[in-house]
Amino acid sequence: MTTYKQISGTTIQSNAGTLENAAEGQLWYDSTNTNFKYSYGATTSAWSTGGNLNAARGFGAAAGTQTASLAISGSPGPKANTESYNGSTWTEVNDLGTARYVLAGAGTQTSALAFGGGRPVRVTNTETWNGTNWTEVNDLNTARNYLSGCGADNTSALAFGGETPPVSALTESWNGTSWTEVNDLNTAREQASSAGVQTSALMSGGGIPAGSQSLTESWNGTSWTEVADLNIARRQNTGGAGVSNTSALNFGGELDPGSTTSTESWNGTSWTVVAQLPIQIDGNFGSGTNTSALSAGGRNPTYTNATNEFNTGVAAGAWSTGGDLNTARKELGGAGTQTAALGFGGGPSITAVTESYNGTSWTEVNDLNIARANLAGAGTQTSALASGGEAPPATSGTFTPQTAKTESWNGTSWTAVSDLNTARQRLSGVGADNTSALSFGGKATPPPLSTGETESWNGTSWTELNDMNTGRKRSGAAGIQTAALAFGGEVPPATAATESWNGTSWTEVNDLNTARWALAGAGTQTSALAFGGTTPPNTAVTEAWNGTSWSEQNDLNTARSYLAGAGTDNTSALAFSGATPTSTVATEEWNVPGTIIQTITSE
Repeated sequence: MTTYKQISGTTIQSNAGTLENAAEGQLWYDSTNTNFKYSYGATTSAWSTGGNLNAARGFGAAAGTQTASLAISGSPGPKANTESYNGSTWTEVNDLGTARYVLAGAGTQTSALAFGGGRPVRVTNTETWNGTNWTEVNDLNTARNYLSGCGADNTSALAFGGETPPVSALTESWNGTSWTEVNDLNTAREQASSAGVQTSALMSGGGIPAGSQSLTESWNGTSWTEVADLNIARRQNTGGAGVSNTSALNFGGELDPGSTTSTESWNGTSWTVVAQLPIQIDGNFGSGTNTSALSAGGRNPTYTNATNEFNTGVAAGAWSTGGDLNTARKELGGAGTQTAALGFGGGPSITAVTESYNGTSWTEVNDLNIARANLAGAGTQTSALASGGEAPPATSGTFTPQTAKTESWNGTSWTAVSDLNTARQRLSGVGADNTSALSFGGKATPPPLSTGETESWNGTSWTELNDMNTGRKRSGAAGIQTAALAFGGEVPPATAATESWNGTSWTEVNDLNTARWALAGAGTQTSALAFGGTTPPNTAVTEAWNGTSWSEQNDLNTARSYLAGAGTDNTSALAFSGATPTSTVATEEWNVPGTIIQTITSE
């Protein structure tokens, strides 16, 4: 029998706990937990930006792959535009013979078919593409729009569903010369996503008069069978990709109301949410496979020319275990970086405890002068600021709703400095150091509601500035005094709203994918990380901000809320403490690319 040493060239190493700097795929024995573990590089499924269409549009037809695609006609219109994509750039080529939109397409970049469509007059027109020109061929048997289609090339395709009116279950098969009616869908619908070829197809989502649907049907070349539903019901969803009824992707689409970023992958049995598009979109052009897809154009709510590319197996960030805090708590303030952080205050038994992290372990240092929870933190490990929060009065055992007290940390001790103008708790803060910071949001009285108040610290005093657009408490934060980001929080209810601060005013930008509050943040205004929080319940969701939009990343190992964060950008961050629901000492470190430690079990 071949041994591990013969395969890897080394024996299995014994180590007390996690083996630091383990090579990818390395196996070791954890003598502390008495089990075997190995490491591997973290990967994810993700969307990235591609080249823009020349004409902003949607509700057309698509054919091809991620790197060799066609975008055919569309709206506003009707249009006849055809554009060809080479993996980086769209080029205008010869127009479709009949301008129209809400049609269907099938095939490849050099051998495609466009059929149906038209509004308000529905058409049966079918056109075939040979890589250079469109040619009119035999019509569909039934005129319809908002139909779905798929096929390997311009000699073999399938058309199904749509509006005749009313909504239709009709299916027609193309043999390169003519269309033949075959067995109907089980459920008549329109505006659905499609994938596959003439003999192995999938239809998912779509609409009926009652609204958006999650229904999925599988075609085996003869008949349709209902299979597992999508996780999110949607229509106006031309965004789809896949090569068969066992391998498909559904992305974007219209909800009731609004659009979605959700991307779901089909493995032949069930749908799994695998990623989020950078923007909410419906009516987008979709092509490719469930591992390599393209989404172009669409509506959000105006027409766009944006193109995004989906890939699986992308090197990704991951959370790994760091050193535990000495004192379990939640609702604390945080400052610093992944390898040089500071945690101070917290609850539920309100404390003044301050701890310093060196990248491996936490050390207790001098306490805050005033014990408090639900405070804001800003700055670095050696130059930090603590402001606001919930603190006990000096002569009573009862707690006041909030405080305006501010303290400055010089790397050794805390010193009381000028108060906030407005006492509040559950506020957020950012800043470069103890001379330059921003505090915003929170809960103030009267009345006891969320506030959008923003104050700037110059090292001596606080100045009131323009309020946030959405008053909130317990939001995530990243950035500095003149360039900040606020995301999530409780209005109530939980919000996904994100706002960007330019030193003078707040501007609403793209929302988080998951609305939540009591989350933590790290990074800058253009490169941030949002993690944890509660929706409720507690969540482990992690999202990265690239200056324009949020994308889902690998989750925290432990779902938690009321945690603190530190870090320089969306590639290097620290998450510590929080409620799981009980207060925890757990610390996690975020790195891109990341490494995941897997425990081998007997299951």
